[in-house]
Amino acid sequence: MIKDLILPENIKKIVSGKEFRLNNIGMSKAKIFVFDDYVLKIENKCDKTDETVNMMRWLDGKVQVPKVICYEEDSEFQYLLMSRITGKMSCDEEFLSQPQILTKKLAEALNMLWSVNISDCPRIISLDSELKEARYRVENNLVDIKNAEPNTFGEGGFKDPADLLDWLYENKPDYEPVLSHGDLCLPNIFIDGDRISGFIDLNDIGIADKWKDIALCYRSLRWNAEGAYGGKVYPDVRSSMLFEALGIKPDMDKIRYYILLDELF
Repeated sequence: MIKDLILPENIKKIVSGKEFRLNNIGMSKAKIFVFDDYVLKIENKCDKTDETVNMMRWLDGKVQVPKVICYEEDSEFQYLLMSRITGKMSCDEEFLSQPQILTKKLAEALNMLWSVNISDCPRIISLDSELKEARYRVENNLVDIKNAEPNTFGEGGFKDPADLLDWLYENKPDYEPVLSHGDLCLPNIFIDGDRISGFIDLNDIGIADKWKDIALCYRSLRWNAEGAYGGKVYPDVRSSMLFEALGIKPDMDKIRYYILLDELF
């Protein structure tokens, strides 16, 4: 219950007495409270959250992301109260059952991000910085290989996360900087009617390689179509339709690279 939580006064005044539900979708350890008009995210203190909030404020008016209503912290937690994005996740059955419409909307979402002028973007997420973070995770045994794709590790794949990390360092691709969401999976893209209503889960948004978002969106589309979540299979969804909608040829080497990089996070 919200009333049982110790909240900063500025946030308590806004949400006190309002009905909510807990959102358990995703792998984040944060607590997410969803109200009619707001979303409250509570998580352990982390510098990354400060960077994310700074990016959300910078993005206001540039692309559809939640608006920061109030951001507070205490000695242990950070509290982010933001506006709620309307519509449904793009992985909703309504959209997966209409693959032509869905893939056009996913392409539209990518182009919305790429169209943002990044000349004064306050956050750059270089591949070197990501590999540095990946190395920290590998060296501190933070990689959960149980969540990796079946063929990433073991017979026919990499021996272990350290082996994968070495390969990633040796095979760094060219860099095409754009505004990148950082985790552009289908649950993070919302559609309301016939429009993209916004993006959520912005922990890794910033300047990064164009193909990072393409790769993770491609993988998410494939996983959802194959029934990885909920068990329902959508045979009419072809992940190649994403590239048809984008009007580009897939660079499968870069796509594989960024999917493998994500296995370490």
